[in-house]
Amino acid sequence: MTTTRILAGQVLHFDSTPFAGDPLSAARVDSAGGLLIRDGRILATGPAAELRAAHPGAELIDHGQALLVPGFVDAHAHYPQTAMIASWGKRLIDWLNLYTFPEEMRFADPAYAGAIAARYFDLTAAHGTTTICSFCTIHPASVDAFFTEARARGQRVVAGKTCMDRNAPEGLRDTAQSAYDDSKALLQRWHGVDRLSYAITPRFSPTSTPDQLDAMGALWAEHPDCLMQTHLSEQTDEIAWVADLFPEARDYLDTYEAHGLLGGRGLYGHAIHLEPRERDRLREVGAGLVHCPTSNTFIGSGLFDLDGLMAQGQRIGLATDTGGGSSFSMLRTMAAAYEIAQLRGRALHPAELLWLATAGSAEALHMGDRIGRLAPGYEADVTVLNLASTPAIAQRAERAEDIWEAVFPTIMMGDDRAIEAVWIGGARAV
Repeated sequence: MTTTRILAGQVLHFDSTPFAGDPLSAARVDSAGGLLIRDGRILATGPAAELRAAHPGAELIDHGQALLVPGFVDAHAHYPQTAMIASWGKRLIDWLNLYTFPEEMRFADPAYAGAIAARYFDLTAAHGTTTICSFCTIHPASVDAFFTEARARGQRVVAGKTCMDRNAPEGLRDTAQSAYDDSKALLQRWHGVDRLSYAITPRFSPTSTPDQLDAMGALWAEHPDCLMQTHLSEQTDEIAWVADLFPEARDYLDTYEAHGLLGGRGLYGHAIHLEPRERDRLREVGAGLVHCPTSNTFIGSGLFDLDGLMAQGQRIGLATDTGGGSSFSMLRTMAAAYEIAQLRGRALHPAELLWLATAGSAEALHMGDRIGRLAPGYEADVTVLNLASTPAIAQRAERAEDIWEAVFPTIMMGDDRAIEAVWIGGARAV
């Protein structure tokens, strides 16, 4: 039996990107708004009273003064690192060798992969995240576990088998051929099933030989509707390592470009220390850059140039980068993005932060036509924020002179207690 529901509360709408001009012209909040939902989609938006009058048989879920926002979209994560999040004291390369690789070896066990996938989706849903783009491990079972769990929950997700054939432990290396074969089989099994999408996933240039990068580029050329995800220019010592491994390359990005791994459906995590040529080429092809602020500070990588890259017309999403990132929360991630922007001399407006975590990330994933906004025809992924979830937040919100002053304390200090409800595909998940 089909259920028609009206979700009522304060409803956030984006009419355009807040980075293109005045944020107050791009984003608005209907203080007595509503969403009409049926069959996993938003049928209509508008004043809740009008929706109720037009659809008297619809089930009403009244969230009062809570703020209804699009479900958060995490554009870059490593679900296999769930159990080792917040590991102490290392920079990127040592952190991978000491913490990440030993944990990822455990995903050869399908039962372990399944248990971590379930835990990961429980944790992310509790923080209001409804869409995730994740790296898996080299093990096909890790991909199957992620997609199986997401499908059971009705979530829109993107994921792929991580490919590495050098500079990794023996138990985490594949080959150029096996990476191609396994990735192709997984792609054919999962891509386009329900709300699932496959991403071709070379971890990063240092852990793939040129032959493997060629193989991944060939697979992407065969399946250009897929996304391709990797890492780019996260730390300066990483960039120096890449230069040693690829002496013929013009820069880090060229190690992907030369092997068919630069394109408009490419997602490049971090992208902190970019050369002018790299910035120009990424903009020319319309690639997606993914800002991972909690990771960049936790591992000591650097300060992403959000304002400068936005001004150049780059496509940018936001991400937790679990578990290099130190939180599963997109609220905490927005707060870290604000702090990094402040260090670069720019105070981001709350509308800009919410856009990055929703519509911006959706557009980076080439899904801006179906998720990331609360609009007719969009999938009914909705996060409901309690703007007075703790005494500290409540006392600050009480002094707010407008909705943005009321929202900002939740962005800066909120956690899972601020998540009043989560709707995934029109069904309540939290």
